Amino acid sequence: MQNRQTNQVFKFDKFPNFEKDIDFKQRAWIEVKGKAIETNVRQLRSKLSKNCQFMAVVKADGYGHDAKVVSDYAVKGGASHLGVATLKEGIRLRSSGIKTPILILGNLYTKRDLIISFKNDLMPTISSIRECLICNNIGKQFGLRFSLHLKVDTGMSRLGFEFNKLVQQFEKIKSFENINIEGIYSHLSSADENDALDHKSSTQIQMRKFQQLLKQINFDRTHNIKIHLANSAGMLLNKDFHFDMVRVGLSMYGYSPLAKINKNLSLIPALFLKVKVSFIRIIDQGVGVSYGGKFVSDRKTKLAVLSIGYADGVPRNLSGKIKVIHNNKLYPQVGSITMDQMMVDVTGSNEIKIGSTMILLGSDRDQTISALDWARGSETIPWEILCSFKNRLPRVQVD
Repeated sequence: MQNRQTNQVFKFDKFPNFEKDIDFKQRAWIEVKGKAIETNVRQLRSKLSKNCQFMAVVKADGYGHDAKVVSDYAVKGGASHLGVATLKEGIRLRSSGIKTPILILGNLYTKRDLIISFKNDLMPTISSIRECLICNNIGKQFGLRFSLHLKVDTGMSRLGFEFNKLVQQFEKIKSFENINIEGIYSHLSSADENDALDHKSSTQIQMRKFQQLLKQINFDRTHNIKIHLANSAGMLLNKDFHFDMVRVGLSMYGYSPLAKINKNLSLIPALFLKVKVSFIRIIDQGVGVSYGGKFVSDRKTKLAVLSIGYADGVPRNLSGKIKVIHNNKLYPQVGSITMDQMMVDVTGSNEIKIGSTMILLGSDRDQTISALDWARGSETIPWEILCSFKNRLPRVQVD
């Protein structure tokens, strides 16, 4: 607390309202390239079977990119549906003016939540006849039909009807007068594995089980019910997985989930992570850096302190493993990544100063650092990297 004398007069009215005008790029921020999302969707749609529709999965705030921006550009690229994980995510999109059909991929199980879903024109995922009955009663209460998607578990062991139960109960569900079955779907557990096209793989077993379900319920393709199974990996694997719609997440954001890259597909990462240099420090040889002093300088070293850390979503286990880009050059991060800051060795650079901008994820001419690089370094998956960036990192749309 600043020590102010009670008889002292402060004339702050001479200054603008700085609090409201804090620069988005004051410390660290995410740049979202909406045009990249649109281009990726167009590219991916060009690989689809005829008449197959495209659901853009925008859960987890659009994989950390900003769900509203992603939704707008995905729809521009030709997405017919949007997928979210939670009721609140769906409501936020509706509140922002999004009119596109939205499927909630998570499970709603209370009457209250299902009424809210109905009120906001959000389609729930249904995994049991109990929720079907609730939805039918809600539709009857309002004199309308409640649109929903039925999910069946074919091997993920997560959400969805048990296979035999859906076979047994499908005719009864169809008879409910106040629900509208918009879709029937399942989810692939291992489509990104190298053996996914092998006849004995879990992916192929799931595919056959899903086809068997459709046969056993005497599914009529003339009915306006969308059948969907493929995620990004399934969509890229084979057109046999496409059915009436695909649900695409990671690929839309510029990354292929498959180890084997499709040479005919040039996906563009849509997220750049940038940070300002907040301080410059010169240390002598033999000086420890950051908590634990695990990194010790082997020469006189110029350090740039960057205003970003693990509280922003940079994995701490990447300490000493990553580099940053400035003006087409790479500089190593040194010492432990801390909650709000990290240090970078910029020895030899005269151009890096307080206020300089550095790229943690993204590209600058010849140099590129991707979420895949970070995922490999921290032994995780790119989905987790992208979804980990916290809200205190402003999202800035740059096109």
